[in-house]
Amino acid sequence: MSCEGPDCVKALENLYLFLDEEIDTASCAEIQTHIDECTACLSEYDLERVVKSLVSRSCSEVAPQPLREKVLFSIRTVQIEITEQRSSQ
Repeated sequence: MSCEGPDCVKALENLYLFLDEEIDTASCAEIQTHIDECTACLSEYDLERVVKSLVSRSCSEVAPQPLREKVLFSIRTVQIEITEQRSSQ
């Protein structure tokens, strides 16, 4: 990526806040204007937006019941082992 200058630095530093809509309106407008005018920052924005979308979609899937049961069993086993280790000390 060939972003240079203070506008690019500011836009990229605040990109995640911008994507998550966790930035004030004035800064949001400033970053949007910069992204609209800077192809390098626009490319970075598009990439991060796609990654965020993929992660979000992956997190909404539910594991099959047998897998969930195995994971819960493993967690309980580890919890018991930790409790037993603490009790023996």
